[in-house]
Amino acid sequence: MRVRFKYTFALLFAIAAVSSAPALAQSGAQGSAQSKAAADKPPVAELALVYSYLHSNAPPGGCGCFNLNGGSATFAWPLRQGSFALVGDITAAHANGISSTGYSLTLSAFTAGVRYLPLLGHTSLSSIQPFGQVLVGVAHSSGSLVQNPNPGAGNAGAAFAANLGGGLDLHIDRRFSLRLLEADYLVTTFDNGSNNHQNNLRISTGVVIHF
Repeated sequence: MRVRFKYTFALLFAIAAVSSAPALAQSGAQGSAQSKAAADKPPVAELALVYSYLHSNAPPGGCGCFNLNGGSATFAWPLRQGSFALVGDITAAHANGISSTGYSLTLSAFTAGVRYLPLLGHTSLSSIQPFGQVLVGVAHSSGSLVQNPNPGAGNAGAAFAANLGGGLDLHIDRRFSLRLLEADYLVTTFDNGSNNHQNNLRISTGVVIHF
């Protein structure tokens, strides 16, 4: 009786395993298809709204360093399955009490260019997205630092600007990411009576909205 029970149990187990195999295979195929569909999902456009801190050396002579605070809005339109994106960036920042003269400055930059996003694939770091970018455009300045009688105010309305840097985004869900950090070298070429060249370090953090 015990031997017959063992054989009966083994037979029932074998029948159940064979019967469930197609269902398990179909489930696995569906899971693989879903994973592939997620991987093949086309990238989407995004808008980043961030706080920006700038460290600048606009006044000629020595360092003359000072800080500006403001914000940036960056729109990115993906190309080639997300490896590259076209980018447009608007930055505006303000500072008071520059140097011992107490000058003020509002700096705006309008740049556009290309961003590269390395694809990390399905790894433990898949929720992290680094990027690097090169943007060029124009900068505008206003405030007592660039107004008469300051002799270096000739091109305050529009000067060449270039923005080179990169950052790191943390994916939250399909609609939002956090821009953990973005660091850029923002160069402007306003007349300043010396070298007509300003080196600005821009540090930003904020939120990214996916469309």
